[in-house]
Amino acid sequence: MAFFKLLRQSPLSARIGMAMILINIAAAIFAPVIAPYGETEVVGDVWLSASKDHLLGTDHIGRDMLTRLIYGARNTIAIAFVTTMLSFLIGSISGFFAATIGGWTDLTLSRVIDILMAFPTLIFALMVLSVTGTSITALIFVIAVLDSTRVYRLSRAVAMDIEVMEFCEAARLRGERTWWLMRHEILPNAMPPLVAEFGLRFCFVFLFIAALSFLGLGIQPPTADWGGMVRENAGAITFGIFTALWPAGAIAFLTVGVNLIVDWFLHIASGLKD
Repeated sequence: MAFFKLLRQSPLSARIGMAMILINIAAAIFAPVIAPYGETEVVGDVWLSASKDHLLGTDHIGRDMLTRLIYGARNTIAIAFVTTMLSFLIGSISGFFAATIGGWTDLTLSRVIDILMAFPTLIFALMVLSVTGTSITALIFVIAVLDSTRVYRLSRAVAMDIEVMEFCEAARLRGERTWWLMRHEILPNAMPPLVAEFGLRFCFVFLFIAALSFLGLGIQPPTADWGGMVRENAGAITFGIFTALWPAGAIAFLTVGVNLIVDWFLHIASGLKD
């Protein structure tokens, strides 16, 4: 009930953002049902124009673009979500642990994070993926580890402000252990900034996977992926065929929707009134 009350009080921008996200989620969940053709099925000639049989035309080898976009939502969003969850699990736990323990633990973890952050993220990912291969597992793990460095910084900063408060000191005096402090005292109070950061990190991971796919080291064909679809159909633009704009538009559509929700949540978490 509280959620629906909050939703009724939400601004128009947040409702638009939620609708945009729900469209993508519906496409991802019900892809086999709503897609007119199979994900890898060749159904026509190369780069056909939009028609009643192919509403968005066909791609560089004759597959239906609408079908590829729908399946691309499933693959891209699912992988980005799992990657973001893993990065938050790694980053938030290590950040809370460093802030709560302090001393050499905090110093060592922070210096390791500084070393990882010193490398440009895209170059570092390209280097690692070229060695480990471009399997889905390797892609998720590499991006999650790189992205967890940013989550660590935020989690540590927030936890350091919380762990010096009186209720944390009282818990220590009662003899509560580190894990209990992290789970029952720090995490509930750190949720608002972490949830907002989750949305921003999801956008970053989503765009990062699309960029890697565009460069050929992300999700590999024939699996549908929006970044890879832009790369595969980029050559059509030279002939005045704008097939590559459909997956590019889908990337922008989801990114805008997530950011609208994040802006609304940040406004709520800040306690500011209109």
